[in-house]
Amino acid sequence: MKTFVLGGGCFWCLDAVYQMTRGVESVVSGYTGGAIPNPSYEQICTGMTGHAEIVSVTFDETIIPADVILDMFFIQHDPTTLNRQGYDVGTQYRSVMYYRDETEEAEFRAAIERNQPLFSHPIVTEVSRLGVIYEAEHYHQDFYAQRPEVGYCQVIINPKIAKVRKHYAKWLTA
Repeated sequence: MKTFVLGGGCFWCLDAVYQMTRGVESVVSGYTGGAIPNPSYEQICTGMTGHAEIVSVTFDETIIPADVILDMFFIQHDPTTLNRQGYDVGTQYRSVMYYRDETEEAEFRAAIERNQPLFSHPIVTEVSRLGVIYEAEHYHQDFYAQRPEVGYCQVIINPKIAKVRKHYAKWLTA
């Protein structure tokens, strides 16, 4: 098993897509990258903690290649906008990839280079060393799967799922 820690705006969006991906064993929403220990969602929302909303995606490379997990990351959010995704604005919504070692850092940088031709503006995704991950509150876990009728899911997440499905349907379970 391999785990990537990725932030691409609201963690509900990344969680929704990766939960539907073949070979993904678990997706855990959380926070990392800041200085405040054990932050709450309310603290994160202030944009003052330094933390980003992230997901830890654990997957089986014998089922899905790491490159596909990373390419899906770039297709489901806009990595060219600094500290925002759509209506979600603030450093907590930054596009970021957290690496554990130099091999993973190189893998992330290669993914950025590989995906840059898909965008007319430069990718601004931050690549940083992983620190402590704080698991988000229970009500953030599997948010889309448990509340698909919620307005945010309908208006924001469903189009992202449709975009990923267009390019990666063979890797999705639903």
